[in-house]
Amino acid sequence: MGADLPDEAGEPPDGHADRQDDQPGSGARAARANGIPPETRGREEYYADLHKAVSKKESITAQQAAAGEQAAVEKWNAQAGESRWMWGEYQRRWLPSERAPANSSEASPGSWRGEGDRKLDAAANSRVDAACDRIAKLEEQKITPALRAVESQDPDRHLVGLENCRKGRDRIKEKAADRMKEKNRTPEEAVSLIPDTLRYTFQYSEARYTQGVWAEIGRLKSQGFEERIRRNYWSDEQYKGINSQWVEPDSGQRLEVQFHTRISFEAKQLTHEAYERLRTKQADKFEELVLEAFQKKVAAEVPIPRGATDIPDYP
Repeated sequence: MGADLPDEAGEPPDGHADRQDDQPGSGARAARANGIPPETRGREEYYADLHKAVSKKESITAQQAAAGEQAAVEKWNAQAGESRWMWGEYQRRWLPSERAPANSSEASPGSWRGEGDRKLDAAANSRVDAACDRIAKLEEQKITPALRAVESQDPDRHLVGLENCRKGRDRIKEKAADRMKEKNRTPEEAVSLIPDTLRYTFQYSEARYTQGVWAEIGRLKSQGFEERIRRNYWSDEQYKGINSQWVEPDSGQRLEVQFHTRISFEAKQLTHEAYERLRTKQADKFEELVLEAFQKKVAAEVPIPRGATDIPDYP
């Protein structure tokens, strides 16, 4: 063990520990003045005992952490059951059939029309599709393999939701249409500015969350990714977790990386439809209040890992 470990079994014997006490008055085997028994073990025996003591302590700590996390999961499961019931009641009150679908009756061949009167003519739609094809190729051949390589460096956490790492095309087209209209961007520029066309989520145990996030940031940088933005939402009322934005420098492709615990990820999944409903601005004021209250209830039930709120935003 390292020299900084606590001396749980007394000071280790020095280089003269095995010397016979053949000098009168040397006191090599005598009891020490402070009452600590004399050390009789050799150096190897001492460090073997110390290693056992530290390993036992670490094992007990790990068992306690696992028991605490299991208790938190059981509590969350009970609370989440109530929240799912509430969401079912909401859906009974606001039936999907009552929500206005996107109007595509006037769309010309090859064009696209989405929510909120967003639209792309045939030429722009074709160019956005080509940009989406390029992103799909980058994801398959370069970016997901790089994230998998990062994942392989620590077996105590893993990527979740990888099958949904690409944002849906309709949602990409909505964002691209907004940027083309508001910022006078080309279709290619509009797509390139969307920070989360690719999205990845690392999931940790609560006990290892904070140190895991810091380690992940370092690993992503070692793979060549450049961090642009990091936002800590552990103190937020309606969402818990950390979201970050990165760039793969060779291609300039942007991607989002989220850092969650098992419970915060499940909470995100549970409130996703509420978030989407609020995002589309189709709800009236009363429905918005219901949706916001639902999100707050779920977020309030997510345990906050020790040290998670201390991870700073970047920049």
